[in-house]
Amino acid sequence: MSIKKYSAEAIGTFWLTFGGCGSAVIAAGLPNVGIGYLGVSLAFGLTVVTMAYAIGHISGCHLNPAVTVGLAAGGRFPSNQIVPYVVAQVVGGLIGGAVLYAIASGKAGFDVAGGFASNGYGEHSPGQYSMFACLLAEFVLTAIFLFIIMGATHGKAPAGFAPLAIGLGLTLIHLISIDVTNTSVNPARSTGVAVFAGGWALQQLWLFWLAPIAGGILGGVAYRWLSTEPSGQIVGSVPAE
Repeated sequence: MSIKKYSAEAIGTFWLTFGGCGSAVIAAGLPNVGIGYLGVSLAFGLTVVTMAYAIGHISGCHLNPAVTVGLAAGGRFPSNQIVPYVVAQVVGGLIGGAVLYAIASGKAGFDVAGGFASNGYGEHSPGQYSMFACLLAEFVLTAIFLFIIMGATHGKAPAGFAPLAIGLGLTLIHLISIDVTNTSVNPARSTGVAVFAGGWALQQLWLFWLAPIAGGILGGVAYRWLSTEPSGQIVGSVPAE
């Protein structure tokens, strides 16, 4: 049933937002034992790997509006399912942000002014990168992410390894771009924390919808052009009802 697919997407996106952003907000900066950029990058990758194995057979485990739109552009996903999938993902991201906020605010001195793992450009980029640089990074990295997803879930790809390829791909994307934008490549993840950070995070949120979705479309179309062979139904496609 469709409601089960939407629920799976919401749960999976909750886990990605809570687990990935939670690692950044709670564990990344602890003195001496903080996990740092490498730990946060792995955390995001691990959320995808774990959920891909858990719900890939239910919903395809998109967890990301840019992935859903990109897969539709690549011929792997029905366009009439884009809106409900995106709604489910945003709801899951918001719940993830809410639970993270409830936990993080339980520590004395907590303040969302630190960014709350929000994505930003210009003065709100961790490395002070320009708006154009941040837009380009999000566009290119999301395009490559879709390319990886399309290839890893192809019918001729090694069976059972798609979640690892996709999760490690997301890990590498974070290693490249945390210092640039705090890494989005996922509008639902960005929205889930920006709502609680407010202010500049909401004002700059447009870039983290526009660039990832445009990049996702490019990645999906590019892989569709490159390969016309039948695709698999592991992660990224939609299981039959």
